[in-house]
Amino acid sequence: MRIAVIGVGHVGLVSAAAFARWGHDVVGLDDDAAKVATLRDGRAWFHEPGLQELLDEVVAAGRLTFTGDPTEAIPGAAAVFACVGTPPNEDGSPNLAYLEAVARTVAEHATGDVVLVEKSTVPASTGRRLEQVIVREQARLGSTHRIEVASNPEFLREGSAVEDTLHPDRIVYGTSSDAARDVLRAVYAPVVAADGCPVVETDVATSELIKHASNAFLATRISFINAVARICEQVGADVQVVADGMGHDPRIGRAFLSAGLGYGGSCFPKDVDAFAHLARAVGVPFRLLDEVRAINVAQRDHVLDKLRQELWHLDGKTVTLLGAAFKPGTDDLREAPAVHLARALLAVGARVRAFDPVAHVAIAAEVPGVEPHDDVHAALHEAHAAVVCTEWDEVVALSPEDYLRALAYPIVIDGRNAHDPAPMLAAGVRYHSVGRAAAPREVG
Repeated sequence: MRIAVIGVGHVGLVSAAAFARWGHDVVGLDDDAAKVATLRDGRAWFHEPGLQELLDEVVAAGRLTFTGDPTEAIPGAAAVFACVGTPPNEDGSPNLAYLEAVARTVAEHATGDVVLVEKSTVPASTGRRLEQVIVREQARLGSTHRIEVASNPEFLREGSAVEDTLHPDRIVYGTSSDAARDVLRAVYAPVVAADGCPVVETDVATSELIKHASNAFLATRISFINAVARICEQVGADVQVVADGMGHDPRIGRAFLSAGLGYGGSCFPKDVDAFAHLARAVGVPFRLLDEVRAINVAQRDHVLDKLRQELWHLDGKTVTLLGAAFKPGTDDLREAPAVHLARALLAVGARVRAFDPVAHVAIAAEVPGVEPHDDVHAALHEAHAAVVCTEWDEVVALSPEDYLRALAYPIVIDGRNAHDPAPMLAAGVRYHSVGRAAAPREVG
């Protein structure tokens, strides 16, 4: 099958490479000339484990090409996957302008019947609006090709996106006709035959809603355990043991019950806000989601409070952020807690260093004033405090002695519970984690 993928970002590029691995003839289309040039040179433009190797394989086999010209990508395609951004507006709703532009482009350049597949995360009812755009655009152009809109949300996790796409835990798609359903069946037939993963076939609106509901629920679990962690700190309990105890209940499970700095990335913050906005728009206030967001934001402020407790004030103090990306295995800084902390620290006069093995240059560009490091020990040297923001292997491997030797003051705020408190405290590190034992406060 010939497939076009519009938008070669974290979702689009991985999806395009996976489609090609499954034997389809795939063209990746993007209006960013620099990205297209990089991909034509055979290089991924962002960090994702396993992606470069997958690209090497499918590009060499001639099954994946890239272009900036829609006339090279869309004609002859049986399916066009829209993988463009849906950034948040100020009111929390997603900006769907890029997706509307995709619909117009497909209507203009289709040379036969085609299924336009939403892979971008969109609110329920978006498919219906896209159909209206296509009908109007085709009437303007005098086109009579059958263009159907389908929904096929992605469930990949950055840092394991290749594995998640090649071996999905489920495939969901929504269509409004048997013909469109059969196209999606054909797209995923190779992976279903190989892995036997569950397939959910439904209507477009339900498919759209599955994605938002899934991400909002996972974000809720994270905020729930972070609120529990705050209680644990006050009563002397251990949030990790609490989460383990909860997780043994099969109705609950342990996943997404790790306390820390909260969620970040390109999906959870945006999708929680978008789902809450949709609920308000249809007259169903979903106030739980407002609290989920508020708890997540408060976690970053809580870290700043701990720094102030230890350092008294932050003006002129050097603080090292250990990790910049929102999670290990990626260089994505979107809604990364480290970015928010860096801006807050700089705003009160602190000097900020950031260690990250892959995103150190990116955070310096994103937050002017941050000093980037790709060597963890150099980043710690003579700093007044360290904050663990991302549990990279280089960070997890740090010992109490490493901190004691490097830091001017042995203060560590472990925002990811990456270390065992007992040896840290025993060695004399002023160690604070999330929801676990901490260094006693000094009085006087």
